[in-house]
Amino acid sequence: MNEVILQSLGAAETVTGSKHLLKTPELNILIDCGLFQGIKSLREQNWQSLGISPNEIDLIILTHAHLDHCGYIPLLVKKGFKGSIYMTRPTSELAELILLDSAKLQEEDAENANKHKYTKHHPAKPLYTSEDAIASFKYFKPQECNVLIRLSDHIHFRFKTCGHILGACSVELTCFEKIIIFSGDIGRPHSVILPAPDYFTAADYVIMESTYGDRLHGDHNYYDELAEMINKTIAQRGNVLIPSFAVGRAQELIYVLNFLKEQRMIPFDLPIIMDSPMAASATRISLRYADEYMSISNEKFMEMNRHVTINQDYNNTLGFIKDKHSKIVIAASGMLSGGRVLEYLKHYVGDSRNTVLIIGFQAEGTRGRALINKSHEVKIHGKYYAVNAKVSEIEGLSAHADQRELMNWIRKFEKPPKQILLVHGEPCAQEALRVKIQTELALPVKIMKQNQDVLLFTCDNYVVTPV
Repeated sequence: MNEVILQSLGAAETVTGSKHLLKTPELNILIDCGLFQGIKSLREQNWQSLGISPNEIDLIILTHAHLDHCGYIPLLVKKGFKGSIYMTRPTSELAELILLDSAKLQEEDAENANKHKYTKHHPAKPLYTSEDAIASFKYFKPQECNVLIRLSDHIHFRFKTCGHILGACSVELTCFEKIIIFSGDIGRPHSVILPAPDYFTAADYVIMESTYGDRLHGDHNYYDELAEMINKTIAQRGNVLIPSFAVGRAQELIYVLNFLKEQRMIPFDLPIIMDSPMAASATRISLRYADEYMSISNEKFMEMNRHVTINQDYNNTLGFIKDKHSKIVIAASGMLSGGRVLEYLKHYVGDSRNTVLIIGFQAEGTRGRALINKSHEVKIHGKYYAVNAKVSEIEGLSAHADQRELMNWIRKFEKPPKQILLVHGEPCAQEALRVKIQTELALPVKIMKQNQDVLLFTCDNYVVTPV
């Protein structure tokens, strides 16, 4: 074989399950190894065969620690993968945290499904267990950014920070003298706690995310918008519930809410509860890496956390729910797919005085998407709950670059890529971005299809060494 072929095993015409397989004459490299989330037809793919034996994959390069990028790792290891998994140091710590939480939630969901008999499977089983997650950690190989890592005679790569969350990176992979860029999830240029995404000036092929390929986050001041929403809610003695990804969004929210208090834009004594053991742990990890990977100092990060009650004990959760005083609750998960946020949602969503604030992307089929689409009810643990609370969305707090920011990222290339391949986006977003790139930049763009082989190039002078 003298061909270099790209195959998307996930995140092709959808925003979830990121797995991009680069098949080369020397190595089979998997960029990201995420779980499918959202609608049932997507989640069911987690249980299906990958189409390649795990022991045929030589290594994994992980762009960041969100579940849709790392959540399949324990299952791949369980099925026989034994290669190295490269990532940055913060990503390594955060991925361990997220994978243990994922396993725990799956174990709890299976237990609840069996207990309350809302499953078609008898018995329901978790996709993987905590022991499976722990078994995968020995393959983690943390690396520094901007350092070339040699993988074989003709392949090396390096990480470049891309914003989005702590430790998140794009990947520049040099393969048989061709440069292949995997963007990962590109962050915002004006994050309040993370530096702007780094960029590349040359590439032959770019595999690029397109989550917000059809949308702009707007230029309005989200500080004012957020303060107004909070003040209106507490004026009617309601609570503000913010479903948030425990890694990334929760830490940025703490900064923003602390700023609003300091500026007296919201009451200084308004309780802020961050109810997520994982967010608490992610915050501690962030503190360790603040000076190196964040745009605010360790001291500033510590100071802003003093204004937040961080809860890890579920018994306290019940107490916060029963407390009738107005408060802001930040709880995972960000798409309302599981976790403690569901306990709050059960009690808050039926009360018109409360507000559910959506601040991140909500995948198709999630409760978060249902709320944005003005569903009159949501199903939680087999029971329906009427939606009477106000549902608000502030796009300016998103961790994903919008269409304009994605276009600006592409414009940094001084040498035009031979081809851009779009992944990690829903069809309408991908088509809008495809047309935008082709119209304004005259670059060839392809939208990846799941499991479709795309020939990037051939290594004409490569000779296979006999074993």
